[in-house]
Amino acid sequence: MQVSEACPRVRHLVEEIERVIVGKRPVVELALVAFFAEGHLLIEDVPGVGKTMLARSLARSLDCSFKRIQFTPDLLPSDITGTSVFNQKTSEFNFHPGPVFANIVLADEINRATPKTQSSLLEGMEEFQVSVDGVTHILPRPFFVIATQNNIEYQGTFPLPEAQLDRFVMRLSLGYPSADDEATILSRQERYHPIQDVRPVLAGAEVKEICAALREVHISPAIKDYIVALVQATRAHPSLALGASPRGSLDLLHCSQVLAGLRGRSYVLPDDIKLLAPYVLPHRLVLQPEARLRRISGEQTIRDVMRQVPVPVDAAPSRA
Repeated sequence: MQVSEACPRVRHLVEEIERVIVGKRPVVELALVAFFAEGHLLIEDVPGVGKTMLARSLARSLDCSFKRIQFTPDLLPSDITGTSVFNQKTSEFNFHPGPVFANIVLADEINRATPKTQSSLLEGMEEFQVSVDGVTHILPRPFFVIATQNNIEYQGTFPLPEAQLDRFVMRLSLGYPSADDEATILSRQERYHPIQDVRPVLAGAEVKEICAALREVHISPAIKDYIVALVQATRAHPSLALGASPRGSLDLLHCSQVLAGLRGRSYVLPDDIKLLAPYVLPHRLVLQPEARLRRISGEQTIRDVMRQVPVPVDAAPSRA
């Protein structure tokens, strides 16, 4: 499959999701960038703006298996990965897979579970496998975790550790709808929920072909140097105790390839990096205590870094 063939198929996917998610096309497109970059997505926002519905709409529009895990303080790691059960007839242990064995996994309110339970996702998100009782089990592909959390509720929650946050390719927020969009939502859901109208528009095999095609999008050495310069600058920034990791560089590279492909280009531009960096990098940063007291955010720091790092001017390839 060529990039030119992948673009209209993904556009169809966007339109299907917009049956439910109204007026949030940029967010929907970024969520699909995370999906086709073969990463994982963290959606952080206030309650009731459609975080879970975005995940459900994406799952229904793809002909892939879907499981939802409601994270609670009493959830155990085995409730996610599965467990081995002794079979008295065969005198053997049989593995019963948990809900993580699905193409799309919704980790709803992930920060309500204990750190031990949260960590049960680490191996799967990075290596696409889980280990239970010393036995490794391969997860289905594609494998995409969408985690949600409310950023204003702190009672009974456990902040995600840096190692977990670094495994999310992107962090997004939906925000409140405009007055016109909210009126449209009321009209659409007056009698029934439009999630029932969402139909699969892409099969699992097509997803793999699209992912492979988008990885062929050209990215010039100048753009790669620009990514490295941005990430290196976070490690030297005075407001940060911990900068972005090499995984962040790779995620920014892969997301830029997908974004360029979805915009019908066979090459990445600096503008792709500038658009994506505020979503791919901030959640990986650890602020200095003084910066937190001054209410400086990771997003502000990334925008400051982008102002300091020169943008390459010869990034466009000679062949388009």
